Amino acid sequence: MALPTHAPIAAIATAPGRGGIGVVRVSGPDLSGLVRRLFGRALTPRHAHYLPFTADTGEHLDEGIALYFRAPHSYTGEDVLELQGHGGPAVLRRILDRCLQAGADLGLRLAEPGEFTRRAFLNDRMDLAQAEAVADLIDASSIAAARGAMASLSGEFSARVNALSDRIVHLRMLVEATLDFPEEEIDFLEKYQARPTLETLAADLDALIAQARQGVILREGLHVVLAGKPNVGKSSLLNALAGDDIAIVTPIAGTTRDKVVQEIHIDGVPLHVVDTAGLRDTDDTVESIGIARTWQEIERADVILHLQDATQPGDEIDAQIVARLPARTPVLTVFNKVDLLDAPFQPSDKQLGISARQGTGLDDLRARLLALAGWNPGAESPWLARERHVRALQMAAEHLALACEHAAQDDRVLDLFAEELRLAHESLTSITGKFTSDDLLGEIFSSFCIGK
Repeated sequence: MALPTHAPIAAIATAPGRGGIGVVRVSGPDLSGLVRRLFGRALTPRHAHYLPFTADTGEHLDEGIALYFRAPHSYTGEDVLELQGHGGPAVLRRILDRCLQAGADLGLRLAEPGEFTRRAFLNDRMDLAQAEAVADLIDASSIAAARGAMASLSGEFSARVNALSDRIVHLRMLVEATLDFPEEEIDFLEKYQARPTLETLAADLDALIAQARQGVILREGLHVVLAGKPNVGKSSLLNALAGDDIAIVTPIAGTTRDKVVQEIHIDGVPLHVVDTAGLRDTDDTVESIGIARTWQEIERADVILHLQDATQPGDEIDAQIVARLPARTPVLTVFNKVDLLDAPFQPSDKQLGISARQGTGLDDLRARLLALAGWNPGAESPWLARERHVRALQMAAEHLALACEHAAQDDRVLDLFAEELRLAHESLTSITGKFTSDDLLGEIFSSFCIGK
């Protein structure tokens, strides 16, 4: 038989593994028939029912809480049934199989990753930025990131975007009305204060972009690579930043053969700190592979810490490392072992002295890392954002800049002025999903966990 356009879906909604409670979730256009097959009676919507979960043979699979939500008052905007039982994998699998069996003639199937939230978006229960915030809230690795994701989920980011979008639409409405009635001979730009309005819009959009960048840093963190010759203290610094013995530290050159990655948090911002093999010329095959991987990590870095030994003068190898570092990536030269110097180390904008062994200078290093990444700890607490959001905001800003250029030519190019406003508006609405391709939706929701 042909499946319904929006066939019902089912999945285990709790994380894999054992737990006290596990949830099986079902969503579809009308689940009243499925409910009767599973329990032999109707369930009162939005009431908790303590019931046995039984197989079609009458065998008790488990017992727990059944919750039935009628459309549109549910997470997905469809009928939703949630069965809360014990959190053993085998038990949940049997409950899920029973649901799939009972709903086979309805076309009930296993949900794809993120499909429940995708249906919530398609049914206007949330916009796309809020839907992305659901995944960000689940993946949040710090309290600050969780707060930011919750702010996005509650609609703070979307409200800012929509407010700017509405102002652009209002200006579009005025200019397009002027184009429709050219015989009126209205000086549009003067009468409707278009130039100052555009300047204010551009300034507000720039402020939103700056805050969105903060949200990206908070969500994605920074990829920080420790690079330098052997025995300059890269592994010791990683251990000091992590507060634990993550990497092996010995006086033997070339101890680190492969990258060691540790996530740490500074002011709630996640940093993925990568300790790498020391950079030098070597005939050791394994060490050479490690050095090649070091350069791969350096190419991917958001920030590079070039470690040097403060007790040793820079040499040709240090110069070669500096020459090969990517010009697009911020670099901070860190001189380690300053505790062994006879005179105090004098830091500069691009140089810092520390002692990984004694912890000297680490607070300054942490502050410098955040500053290099563009993090402003004194800024308003941001919502989380993604790179695609920043790109869309930047595209809107570019179209507003072009609109300003057209406005400088008086009313002679109002049609081009109107077109740039339209493109700016579309860039903004792509964030919330009003103008979004199916390919982008597939890419976004495929990154969700199954059951959400």
